Amino acid sequence: MHRPTRHTDPADLVAQLRAAGCVFAEDEARLLYETARSPAELREMTARRVAGHPLEHVLGWAEFAGLRIAVDPGVFVPRRRTELLVRGAAECAPAQGTPVLVDLCCGTGAIGAALLAALGGRGELHAADLDPAAVRCARRNLAGPGSYVYEGDLFAALPDRLRGRVDVLTANVPYVPTADIPLLPPEARDHEPRPALDGGPDGLSLLRRIAADAGDWLAPGGALLTETSSRQAEGAAGILSGAGLTVTVTTDPDLTATTITGRRPTAP
Repeated sequence: MHRPTRHTDPADLVAQLRAAGCVFAEDEARLLYETARSPAELREMTARRVAGHPLEHVLGWAEFAGLRIAVDPGVFVPRRRTELLVRGAAECAPAQGTPVLVDLCCGTGAIGAALLAALGGRGELHAADLDPAAVRCARRNLAGPGSYVYEGDLFAALPDRLRGRVDVLTANVPYVPTADIPLLPPEARDHEPRPALDGGPDGLSLLRRIAADAGDWLAPGGALLTETSSRQAEGAAGILSGAGLTVTVTTDPDLTATTITGRRPTAP
């Protein structure tokens, strides 16, 4: 643990963060204090946080499902609510063998990393994102054997040999309706990539694209899991059901999270 702040008053750091509107100023001050390697770096990090940059971008990492995930500036920050998606994906994975796992719109690679951890490292993981910055970040978080990260548009980024073999497909697609983007907190609106947030007119545009092709990629009995808002759950479930998948909606009030799971039938 670095302690470069002998010449920095922790109380002053808390006061700066609180004045900037940071609700958890004490916790954030502790993280900045422990992460900075010098007083100069602490001042620079504090200035960025006070200016409204996401804490995770300032620290360079986020805690997700018990893991420390590298997060580069300009990349979508993994949310704690998405841990529900990871739990559901782990439950859908076959109990034996080496399941084939795919994570589309992977961002930092947090979902894939957490899913592999939940499965004890058992799995062949393929992750993809259209954003080159996200791909670079994901390759840092998914550097172990059996993990592959591709740059490209949804299924087009994947090797064709995965068709019909995917046991678990996660896709934390953007689901904020375009008209609601201005209502997002400035941290997200100003510092995360718009394509990672904007889900189109009703927030379900990318989900429609994924659902339309998912059946060609899922193995018999394979599952597609996505996250959505509670008000969009019915529409999202209808999209997966319309694609021929058997749908389950799961909610977790503690995480304020909603996930939709669609399974490919095991037989025609």
